[in-house]
Amino acid sequence: MKSSAIVILLFTTAMPTLLLSAEPSAFGAGDLSSPEPYGLTPSEKVILETKDKLKKVARKSNSQANQLDSLRERIDGLQSIVESISRKTHNNKINLEKWKQEENLSLSNTGEFQARLSESIQENREKIDELKTSLLDVSKLLDKINASYVTKQEYNTLVKSINSFKDIIAKELHIGTKSLSKNSKVPSFKLFKIAKKNYDRKYYTKAIANYEELIKRNYKPAYSHYMIGEMYYKRKNYAKAISYFKKSAALYSKASYMPTLMLHSAIAMQKSGDNTHAQSFYKAIIAKYPDSPEAKEAKRRLK
Repeated sequence: MKSSAIVILLFTTAMPTLLLSAEPSAFGAGDLSSPEPYGLTPSEKVILETKDKLKKVARKSNSQANQLDSLRERIDGLQSIVESISRKTHNNKINLEKWKQEENLSLSNTGEFQARLSESIQENREKIDELKTSLLDVSKLLDKINASYVTKQEYNTLVKSINSFKDIIAKELHIGTKSLSKNSKVPSFKLFKIAKKNYDRKYYTKAIANYEELIKRNYKPAYSHYMIGEMYYKRKNYAKAISYFKKSAALYSKASYMPTLMLHSAIAMQKSGDNTHAQSFYKAIIAKYPDSPEAKEAKRRLK
């Protein structure tokens, strides 16, 4: 009972102090929510790339929306300034004519007229300077929008990534449906033998489909998960291998293949670059199965 507890705790979230750090990182392979995901399948890589591109486009779109709002406000301000200058100019013309009529100014006595005219010109100059400043701000804002604009090329790249992801999913669904239709009419005990035969012949694609069907039927699910993990391990798809090994150990921790499962889990972690947690698994193998060939291999790898 105590010996089996080590394996159970090893593959669950409630782990002893020795293996406390192994679970989150080692079995986090293929976790898209991780800050630095690793061990991804082709489908998961496309999902991650598409998600990143969508985030970038969303950020740019939000930034552009804010900048456009600011641009609209500044254009409204420019319009107000232009309208003010237009009104002022019109009023100046009316006032000048009025001054001429009221004071009956002659060409030789234009002092008051010139003073008032200079005053009006100065006011217009101030408005024009204000207009120039606002136009410069708008120009800078437009340059900034152009620099962060989501280009047609970026948009097309995003669409291409999404289509690639759809193609991958469609192919996987087609393969799964095709394999399922062949296996669905075969009794479970016969399908189990067919799966093992395909595995021995190294027909891994067929064997994986066979064992997946057995898992769906709940026929020897622990062993089926283990065998699929072994095939992904042999294919060097370590993220998937670890995932299936974990499910197998959770279903049945007393299986005869547990030493191999744990050793291959540790090697998969090491191959994925997670040496720290791989060492924890090697130590657990030595502690639980001290006289096994797997323990001997674990000791060698620890050195």
